[in-house]
Amino acid sequence: MNKAPSVNSSQTLAHVALFAALIAAMGMIPKIDLPFGVPITLQTLGVMIAGCLLGARRAFLAVGLFLLAVALGIPLLAGGRGGLGVFVAPSAGFLIGWPFGAAASGFVMRRLSHLRGRALLAGAFVSALVGGIGVVYAFGIAGLALIAKLSVQHAALASAMFIPGDLVKCAICAVVVQTVVRGLPHWLLAE
Repeated sequence: MNKAPSVNSSQTLAHVALFAALIAAMGMIPKIDLPFGVPITLQTLGVMIAGCLLGARRAFLAVGLFLLAVALGIPLLAGGRGGLGVFVAPSAGFLIGWPFGAAASGFVMRRLSHLRGRALLAGAFVSALVGGIGVVYAFGIAGLALIAKLSVQHAALASAMFIPGDLVKCAICAVVVQTVVRGLPHWLLAE
């Protein structure tokens, strides 16, 4: 019986720490502030990539580790933000949605892990779209409506301006996933 290799606990720990650091590094790229308090950052790309490459459980842990560091006051969010205050700001719902979005991307990617070539590219795009936009926006819109005291419709409309940029991030994520799988054919998308 030919069993696929598994990731041991030290590899899991290394991957979780590495992707938490990747998301933090993406925070070094300056944010673009918008009038209603939700900035445009590159860190959601890190969330998408973590989900697609790590799988649901490890991606959730990586993003959770990153957010724990932020909650402890380490200024890892774009613009040098950190501390508990970011979890009561208008963008809090998006932050809280990140680990769930990463897990959703990982869950979908696992179902599509058998794909290769252009099909893998499309599968990774869909995975990033489901988790990085669908799930994260569900949390983000709810949080924005609650904290900014907007109707859900107004919060959704305000959030819609992010979709074109996030679609570009989904495409970048898909290219990264395809490149990693091509360069490291034994990478375990299904783990």
